[in-house]
Amino acid sequence: MVQVDAPDTRPITEEGDFLQIRAVDHIHIYVGNAKQAMYYWWKGFGFKPVAYSGLETGNRDFASYVLESGKTRIIVSAPYGPSSPLASHHMVHGDGVKVIALEVGDAEQAFEVTTSRGAEAAWAPREEEDDFGVLRTSAIHTYGEVLHVFVDRSDYSGPFGPTYQPLDFEAESVGIASIDHIVGNVQLGKMDYWVNFYHQVMGFRQLLHFDDKDISTEYSALMSKVMENGNGRIKFPINEPAEGKRKSQIEEYLDFYMTPGAQHIAITTGDILDTVQKLQANGIEFLRVPDEYYEVLPDRVGEIQESIDAINELGILVDRDDEGYLLQIFSKPIQDRPTSFIEIIQRRGSRGFGKGNFQALFESLELEQQRRGNL
Repeated sequence: MVQVDAPDTRPITEEGDFLQIRAVDHIHIYVGNAKQAMYYWWKGFGFKPVAYSGLETGNRDFASYVLESGKTRIIVSAPYGPSSPLASHHMVHGDGVKVIALEVGDAEQAFEVTTSRGAEAAWAPREEEDDFGVLRTSAIHTYGEVLHVFVDRSDYSGPFGPTYQPLDFEAESVGIASIDHIVGNVQLGKMDYWVNFYHQVMGFRQLLHFDDKDISTEYSALMSKVMENGNGRIKFPINEPAEGKRKSQIEEYLDFYMTPGAQHIAITTGDILDTVQKLQANGIEFLRVPDEYYEVLPDRVGEIQESIDAINELGILVDRDDEGYLLQIFSKPIQDRPTSFIEIIQRRGSRGFGKGNFQALFESLELEQQRRGNL
């Protein structure tokens, strides 16, 4: 794990959102076999492969595929040899998120302001050039070995970046549109440290706070704080375990990932019933809550547009707040280790995170932990 100095605790004096983050540019996942991981995202999640980098394009270090669905861009990369930094990362963590890249208007400014506030530099502002123009990036460390890469594509028109060539694949979309939020798991006692990091270093504000009274069972619990950037487009919940009789899902993650890291990626859809039907047909496995959950659902959430029977059949969860309701479902781990997973979410006004589903979801997670012998 990268150790960083305590973030600058001076009050933020800049007006508004000083980083001006436009969107999540991409999520870069280091894997053991990039071609097979590409196939999983392509045929399982309906992402379209759009670019490739590897030996044939002059990249001697790793094979890499870029996949897109709507505004969501996923990169999967695997090393060619044991001396590659990707190889050491995969040996420790298994498949896992290495980069959460953020689109900005000025990668140099983003680097200077964050490092001046206490962020540890991963790489200084740099330019990469090819026939498609100039791609500008910089990067800082965050929790575990995760990097935030600042990306400026204003002078670049290529399929992704230098050494990447376009791919011409057909894909059957399942309706995945954009990234809603990305959740980080950190050690006990470190949640507030990283909340402070995102506030002081990156100008985020705390949107919500869930404690062990909100997310707990008889056996285990966790705590979470949701950080949001100034324009509300980027949301990073930070989880830490809470003390319980047995091992929580966060502790299981930390045991198998070996360091803090990105626990799950939540991606949006405009029609969750259609999306989940297609994902299940593609072989994607999801957690299932007991049928009793659906017996009390109408009284708990009131009238919704979707059929309760259809929601029950697919295992989708529903929660309501003052602004509307949301529908969500969580996949089982998407790699051999019980670490990262995917959330599919559809928002009908709600800006929450499914607080009313925490109890049922946590119990389902514990059943999976028990089956693995990790509770």
